Amino acid sequence: MKFTKMHGLGNDYLYVFGEVPEDIRELSVKLSDRHFGAGSDGMIYISPSETADFKMRIFNADGSEAMMCGNGIRCVGKYVYEKGYTNKTELEIETLSGIKQLKLKVEYNKVKEVTVDMGVTVASNDLVLTALSGEYKHDNFIFEDVICTPVSVGNPHAVFFVQDAEAVPLSEIGPAVEHYEAFPGGVNAEFVQQIKANELRMRVWERGSGITMACGTGACASAAAAVRKGFCEYNTPIAVHLDGGVLSICVEKDGSIEMTGPAEFVYDAEYPVRTKEPEQ
Repeated sequence: MKFTKMHGLGNDYLYVFGEVPEDIRELSVKLSDRHFGAGSDGMIYISPSETADFKMRIFNADGSEAMMCGNGIRCVGKYVYEKGYTNKTELEIETLSGIKQLKLKVEYNKVKEVTVDMGVTVASNDLVLTALSGEYKHDNFIFEDVICTPVSVGNPHAVFFVQDAEAVPLSEIGPAVEHYEAFPGGVNAEFVQQIKANELRMRVWERGSGITMACGTGACASAAAAVRKGFCEYNTPIAVHLDGGVLSICVEKDGSIEMTGPAEFVYDAEYPVRTKEPEQ
């Protein structure tokens, strides 16, 4: 099986062009392992689509299937263009969250940046996670008033606005939020600090993958929650600073949202690895 490792701001996946195998969950767990595998946040399979240009399916590092991945879909656009599967710079990609529109910025036959029409976000009324209140204390961070804004970007998010995003003990709080009873299917958790007008700092615990360097849908959810609360403006690029870099998010008043950011190749490989016979 040939695969390509790619990342969007450090949110890395192993990309395969072809049909999803029956043992995908076992395979994703094995290859995603950062000590005994290739190391990634999961695997993404790309195949032809009957309703769009291509179809993508996303499998997390724990083997579960995700509905959508903003960083992943940007890499899909770069993959199909630079691998020669298409010469189009405007693409439709089928996902479990519906068909997404991509615009590729190409320079010297290389995709430098991708803008994704992420569809319409739905930010709900704030939710108090009573059972977690006061449970987590770490340095100058106390998780007291555990209030989040639930947001759907085709997949579920819980956005928390905090004074200091760097102080959040993600490895402790993340799993508790992901599996909180109010989110029966699990949820992605974003901890967001407003730096200034239309500029946010975000750290994320992704459902099924844990701490990741970046989350495209999470950045969209955070921006949507921020404009709902008046921290940021509609129809204006919002810079979301993640551990792996910066995404530009624009939220329209009708809830539709666009995400712009980079996509990068890391390497091509084959599994299982074939080695040369020793020379006699």
